[in-house]
Amino acid sequence: MKDEIIPQYDVARQNYTQRERILLGEIRENLVDLAISSGESYQASEGKLFNDIKNFLFLRLNESEQNNISEKYVNDLSQKFIRDIIGYGEIDSLIQDDELEEIMIIGTGKPIFVYHREYGMMKTNLEFEDEGEIRNLIDSIARQINRRIDQESPILDGRLVDGSRINATIPPVSPDGPSLTIRKFRRDPLTIIDLINSRTISLDLAGFFWLCIDGLGVKSANAIISGGTSSGKTTTLNALSAFINPNERIITIEDTLELQIPHEHVIRMETRPANVEDKGELTMNDLVKNSLRQRPDKIIVGEVRADEAITLFTALNTGHSGFGTLHSNDARETITRLTNPPMSVPEIMIQAIDFIIMQNRIYTPSGVSFRRISEVAEVVGMEEGTIQLNRIFKWNPEKDTIDNVGVTSNALTQIANLSGRTINELYHEIENRKLVLKHMINNNIRSVDEVNDVIELYYKKPQSVLNKIILNR
Repeated sequence: MKDEIIPQYDVARQNYTQRERILLGEIRENLVDLAISSGESYQASEGKLFNDIKNFLFLRLNESEQNNISEKYVNDLSQKFIRDIIGYGEIDSLIQDDELEEIMIIGTGKPIFVYHREYGMMKTNLEFEDEGEIRNLIDSIARQINRRIDQESPILDGRLVDGSRINATIPPVSPDGPSLTIRKFRRDPLTIIDLINSRTISLDLAGFFWLCIDGLGVKSANAIISGGTSSGKTTTLNALSAFINPNERIITIEDTLELQIPHEHVIRMETRPANVEDKGELTMNDLVKNSLRQRPDKIIVGEVRADEAITLFTALNTGHSGFGTLHSNDARETITRLTNPPMSVPEIMIQAIDFIIMQNRIYTPSGVSFRRISEVAEVVGMEEGTIQLNRIFKWNPEKDTIDNVGVTSNALTQIANLSGRTINELYHEIENRKLVLKHMINNNIRSVDEVNDVIELYYKKPQSVLNKIILNR
C-alpha cells in the first residue's frame, strides 16, 4: 500500500563489488586529501586523479588479480571512481536531474527520497548500505565547500558550487545516523512569466507590483514576503526583483546565496560562520549594517530572523528601499513576529513596510503541491497602538484565482500624490504593464535574460514597446 502512496523513482546506480568499495574508500582517504592539500580543485586535478587512481589500483591489486584483469577494466573502474570523487557518488544522477527540488538521505538501509517538481514526494531505488558511505559523501561535500563537520560541529549548513543548499547532520545530533538534505538550485530560474503561467501570481497582481516596485521614481514600495518552509518565498522575491528599475543599485544579503537578481548592478553578500577558533563570524546584522555604507537603492535580505530586522527597518525608515522574506503563517502573524523577540522591531517602524505578501504551498490529495500568493496585505498605519492592515488581494481557492478585493491601495495613492498623476492614470499605467507581461506570455518569452531585456526596454522606451506590441497583435 505504501508503494502506491509514495511513487517510485528509479535511478541508474554505480554497481561495485565489495572489493571495489574497499578500494574506493582507500582512494578517498588518500588521493582526495592529497589533491586538496596541494591546493588543486577537483576539476583542475581530474586528469591527475585519473592517473593516480590507475596507478593506485595496479599497486593494490595482487598478482593473481593483475593477471586476470584487463587494462580496460582498470580504466573503466577509474572513470567510475572519478565520478564518485569529483561528483556526488551514488546521488550524482539525482544532483544532475533538474526536475528534482530536494534530495533527502535519512539513514542506512532506508531509501533515498526525492521531491519531484511534477510528481511530488518519491521514493528512489537507492539506499546506503552502511553509515560509512553516507559519512564519506558528507565529508566529500564538506571538503568541496571548505567547511567542516565533526563531533564538535555536527551540523553542516552551506551551498554547493551550483548554488544548491545543503544541510547535513551526524551523531550525536542525529542519533539514528548521518542525514543529508539537498535543496536543488534550478539551472533555469523561474521568472515572473513562469509564476503567472503556473498561477502562483495573477496577471493583475503582477502588473500592480510592477508599478509599486518601480514607484515611478518617486515612491518605491517595500515588501516582506512571508510563508512556510518551501512555500516559494525566495522564488517569488527573485521573480519580483525583475521589476526593479535597471538604474538602481541592489545589495542582497543571505545566509546561503540563492537569489539570482537579473540586474547588472548587484552586490551579493553572504554570511560566514565562525572558524574553529570561534572567530571571523559575519552575521546578517553585520552585512545589513555594512550595506548602508554602500549607497544601496535596494536592500534585499534573504531571510529576516533576528536583530538584523531592526537594522533593516531603520534603513527603510531613513529613506532606503528593500525587500525581505520571513517565516510566518499570515499577515498579522508576520507583524507579531517582527515586533517580538528575537527581532523586536518597534511598532512605529513597521509602517515602513508597504506590503506583506503571503505565499502558501498547497498539497493535493495525490501528494503533489503547488504554490499560491494567498494574500497581499497593506500596512496603512497605526490606530490605538495596533498596526492596521488592509487586505487588497486574496486567493480564492474555489476558483483558483487571486482577486482584487476592491480596496484602493494606499501605496498607489502615495505614488499619485508624489508624481502629480491621478489614480486613474496609474491604473492606466498598470494596464500598459499588464499588456507587456501578456505579450511575453503569448510569445513564450520566459527566460531570465529575455524577460529582463523586455522590462529594461520598457523602462527606456515605454511607448515604443507598447506600439510594437499593439502593431503585432
